[in-house]
Amino acid sequence: MDTDDTDDSGSPALWRISAFQRARAAGEIGPRPGDDGPALLPTTLLADLRQLQKDHAQDDVLEVIAACVRNREAALLYLAYGSHVWPVTVFAREHLYHSPRSIDSMAGSALLQLRVIGADPPGVQPPDSPIHERVSSLDRYRPLSELAWGLALRGPRTTVLDEIGGRAAYRLASSGPGELPRSLGALASAVARLRQDAASLRDIAGWPGLNTERASRLVNALYLSGSLMVSRTHPAARGEPAGWRRLFGRR
Repeated sequence: MDTDDTDDSGSPALWRISAFQRARAAGEIGPRPGDDGPALLPTTLLADLRQLQKDHAQDDVLEVIAACVRNREAALLYLAYGSHVWPVTVFAREHLYHSPRSIDSMAGSALLQLRVIGADPPGVQPPDSPIHERVSSLDRYRPLSELAWGLALRGPRTTVLDEIGGRAAYRLASSGPGELPRSLGALASAVARLRQDAASLRDIAGWPGLNTERASRLVNALYLSGSLMVSRTHPAARGEPAGWRRLFGRR
């Protein structure tokens, strides 16, 4: 659904939602008979998306991306950004996303209202695909971690993702596919602490400069970028005081 047109800022133009809906209803958007790509999303990903629909979370951008990451599957997501549609293809295995615009170029209150209005099999392939004719311009592929951090910290979701919520302790993974942003501001000290020991969401929310929402956004960003370890058995997950935890040693 990419377009070669540009807006006044020189960025690739986005479709208006009304034009997108008309084109989709007419079968001009999405898989078509005779295409060499898949007509449907993988069954495991579809099952997760249907469960999100039952939970009334099918338009939650972070939950849908989390489903792609969990299943290591690719999907083209149509995101409602104000009155326009922002197409984003998630390549979970390759830790990339493809879009005519980067997350860094998306700003303002529209990002806080971002929601998923459709999902299809990807129309493009990742850069290393042998199907060269379906590989897009390389400048439209970017690290998935950038998208994860941008949406988690500046998007609409203010609570921890369901998959990693509840009684849990969080710690920075020693290795992961996603790189952390160079400048995290007040979050930098929290990330440094999570390198050393695990903490519950309640613990993190009490650290300097943080609250429950900022802690939730940080945990979501780390998880979606592949940089988070989640433990259900660590003393911090059980709500035990820090002095008691030290008897167990760091885990």
